[in-house]
Amino acid sequence: MKGIPMQTGVLRVLRATAASWWRHKELRRTGQTGRAQQLERETVLRDLGYLKQAALLPNVHVICGEGGAFIHLGWTTVSTLAPIERFPLATLAVARGTPFIDLRSVADVIAFANLPRVARDGSLDPDHSDAGRSVSLIGYIDMVEGLGARILNDPRPRQST
Repeated sequence: MKGIPMQTGVLRVLRATAASWWRHKELRRTGQTGRAQQLERETVLRDLGYLKQAALLPNVHVICGEGGAFIHLGWTTVSTLAPIERFPLATLAVARGTPFIDLRSVADVIAFANLPRVARDGSLDPDHSDAGRSVSLIGYIDMVEGLGARILNDPRPRQST
């Protein structure tokens, strides 16, 4: 994972999260422990893949607003309707250095809705005139911060004062 050691704490959180899923609990309750364990292993491996992508891909970020939390991994988005505090995968990604944009303090939802999207692969659209345009993650962070968003793990270069 590009210099990020796999910690037992990360695995512990992912395993506990997978075991807490209602489907896995129901399989255990009905005596299908082997199937529950298989699904939990698949879930942990999938989530480890998401964490690896978060460490390697350009423009990856976690966003949290009133509608839930999202991990934007280029062409893949992992989301929940819960806030980041109840989304262990997103919390782990942020703890491991993924930029986090907290939109819960943004009051102007119209201005936010009109912002361009973050470029998925790190490239920028040459035509910035239409509504489907994309910007770099750093450009996007500048825009949402202007609306009152809170930024953690800011990827922008620090300004010396």
